[in-house]
Amino acid sequence: MKYPVLQVALDLVDMSRARNIAKEAVKGGVDWIEAGTPLIKSEGLGVVRELRKLFPDKTIIADMKVMDAGRTEVECAAKAGADVVCVLGAATDATIKECVDAGRNYGAKIEVDLIGVSDPVKRAKEAEKLGADIIGVHLAIDEQMQGKKPFVTLKNICKAVSLPVAIAGGINTETAADCLKAGASIIIAGGAITKSENPAQATKEFKTAISRKIRVASKFFKRADESGILTILSKVSASNVSDAMHRSGDIPGVKPLFNGIKIAGKAVTVRTYPGDWAKPVQAIDKAEAGDIIIIDAGGVGPAIWGELATQGAIQKKLAGGGVYGAGRDTGDIKKLKFPVFTKLSTPTAGEPKGLGEINIPIVIEGRRIMPGDWVVGDDDGICVIPSDKAVEIVNRAMHVLEAENRIRREIGRGSTLGKVTELLKWEKAR
Repeated sequence: MKYPVLQVALDLVDMSRARNIAKEAVKGGVDWIEAGTPLIKSEGLGVVRELRKLFPDKTIIADMKVMDAGRTEVECAAKAGADVVCVLGAATDATIKECVDAGRNYGAKIEVDLIGVSDPVKRAKEAEKLGADIIGVHLAIDEQMQGKKPFVTLKNICKAVSLPVAIAGGINTETAADCLKAGASIIIAGGAITKSENPAQATKEFKTAISRKIRVASKFFKRADESGILTILSKVSASNVSDAMHRSGDIPGVKPLFNGIKIAGKAVTVRTYPGDWAKPVQAIDKAEAGDIIIIDAGGVGPAIWGELATQGAIQKKLAGGGVYGAGRDTGDIKKLKFPVFTKLSTPTAGEPKGLGEINIPIVIEGRRIMPGDWVVGDDDGICVIPSDKAVEIVNRAMHVLEAENRIRREIGRGSTLGKVTELLKWEKAR
C-alpha cells in the first residue's frame, strides 16, 4: 500500500445515507472506506458486503471495535469483505492475538485502535509485538467536544512504532497536513466529509491538503477551546445550543422584543423585586463590553427595563439584555437595534428602590444562572450555558449545526426530513 491515504469514516446509522455519501467521497478521490461502528451496529455486517460490491477496488475497513471473541468477529467481517478489521487496544492481549491470527487466516489486516487507552505509547508498542498491521490513534468524539487534541499522542506513537499509524478524531482540512508531519500514514476523516454539504468537494480539499501538505481553510468541523467559545456562539443558534444540552438550557417565556437579533456573551446576573429597576441600571455600570445582563424580576411587571437603560447599555457596548419580567419603550428599543429579551411588555414603569443584588446566582423557572455563564439568544429565545461546561456544549452545538447542514442539503435535493432520517425505522419499540 502506498501511503499516505485518506479514509472516510461512515459513522452514520442509515445505510442509504452512508451509501450516497460514500459515492460522493469516491468521486472526490477517497482511498479507503470505513463502515463505522454506529453503521455496523444499526445495520449489521451487510453494510460491509454492500460497500464491497459498490467499491470493489477500494480498501474497506470494518470498525468492529472488537473487545472479545476476536477470531469470530474478524472472521465475520473478513468474509463480509473487509480488508481491515479494528480491534480495541483496551482488549486483552489474548483477544488482539486472536484477531491477528484470524486476520492472517482470512486475509484481513488488523488495526489496533488506542481509543481510551491510558498509556497509548506503551500499548502501541505491545500491539506491534502482538502482530498488529496498523496502529490507530483515535480521540473519542466526547473528548473532542471537550476541546482536546490528539496531535501530541500521535507524534509520540509515530516515533515509537514502525507500523503505519492512522489518526482519527476531528481531523479537518486544516489539520490533515499537521498529522502527516507528525508521522501519520492514514488520515481518517469523519464529519468533515460525511456532514459536508458537498462530500465530493470536501474530499478533494482533503486530498489537496494531503498531497501538498498544506492547510486548506475550513469554515466548519473545528472544535474550540476557551478562547474560541464566542466564535462558535456567533455561528450556532439557540436551538443548536438547546439540542447540545439534551434539549434544555432555555429560559422559558423570555422572547426578543423584535425579530432578527442575535446575542452571545457572558452573563451579569441581577436579582431584583418586581418593578424595582435600581439594580438592573446599576448592573449596566458594572458590566464590561460584550456582557449580557440577565435579570430575574419575578416574571411580572411593572417594567424594569426601557429605552433609557438601553441607551446606557449601548454606551457600555453591552451585547444585550434578558429580563424575566417586563420591559417597555419597545418601539424606541427596536429603532436603537439593541437586543433585549423580556417575558412581558407594558407601558407602566416601576421605580428605583435599591432592593436586590448583582452578580449572584439566580434561578429562573428552574434554570440556575451563575455570573459568567455564557448566554446565546435569537428569535427563538435565550439559552444559558454553564461556564464550567461551555467548551463542551458549544462544540456539541457546532456538531448539531454541521449535521443539520448535511440533512438540509439532502432535503434540498427533493427529499423530506422523514425520508432522510428514515423516521419510521427508528420508532421506539413497544
